[in-house]
Amino acid sequence: MPERIAAPTRVAAAGNKPKLIDEFVGRVNTGEPAVSIARMRSPGGWVEPGQTPDFDEYTVVLAGMLRVEHQGGSMEIRTGEAVVVRRGEWVRYSTPEPAGAEYLAVCLPAFSLESAHRDDA
Repeated sequence: MPERIAAPTRVAAAGNKPKLIDEFVGRVNTGEPAVSIARMRSPGGWVEPGQTPDFDEYTVVLAGMLRVEHQGGSMEIRTGEAVVVRRGEWVRYSTPEPAGAEYLAVCLPAFSLESAHRDDA
């Protein structure tokens, strides 16, 4: 039987500025370990620590621009575009433009702080 998810749970975000993460499916909101689906809204000038996660992350930018730094350089993912970062790849996300960005992130398996393997500050 289908299961309604009435609302997301707001979860804490890493980075230099406040970022909103609303998890619809995942370890926090539904107890789901296989996948997480979250809506992200980050302000202009936001940057998070780099990480080498144990999950694949699929990100669809709904508005604005998300910068994705990786070992080979960086790319700018804009409204209507998507990016896939495979588990084991080093990555750092930021939203350097003044308007920030809104995007959906899907992680397989579900995101957890322990599996993100963030860089030391």
